[in-house]
Amino acid sequence: MTIAVIDRPVTAGGEETILTAIEAPDAALAIWTRRLPPLFQAILATLDLDRLDDVVIDLDAGTPIHAALADAGYPDDAAALLAADIDRLVHCQSRLTGVQRLTVKLEVIETDACRRFHADYVTLRLLCTYIGPATQWRHADAPETIHALATGDVGVFKGRRRLDPPPILHRSPPILATGGRRLLLVIDPARSPDDL
Repeated sequence: MTIAVIDRPVTAGGEETILTAIEAPDAALAIWTRRLPPLFQAILATLDLDRLDDVVIDLDAGTPIHAALADAGYPDDAAALLAADIDRLVHCQSRLTGVQRLTVKLEVIETDACRRFHADYVTLRLLCTYIGPATQWRHADAPETIHALATGDVGVFKGRRRLDPPPILHRSPPILATGGRRLLLVIDPARSPDDL
């Protein structure tokens, strides 16, 4: 396995197991660098994003998400591929967070939502952009240097519930002026009544 310490506290590698690097006390971001298979990319390229509803669902790890994707308008071939990948990432996030109940969001982003660099008030947030420009990140003390995940990469960001102040901040890339759109997956631990 190739592991690259990009710039402490960020670690990246080409295998899913790299995401466990986020468990280190000083880790703030673990990146699984991956390229989606060509068939997956081709099917995603055929999606009509105007016809898709956002998916926001709380589920237990092990609960398939395929039906929710079908209900949101994803064609069968895209729903099958996305469901398999999302189910895998739900299991991964469950192992990393140690919780079974997770909130999964698959949303079409067409605005400059979350355009400011920030850290979320969660323990760990998993992000993966399937279509369009991916999440940008930077060191909190180096605002002039902006990095970005690649489309298909999986990033696990440590939130303020585990690391405050956060050494790594992230944002959605500004796209409003470009007319571009993104298909973004977010997986968080589900909020408990105590969080509300």
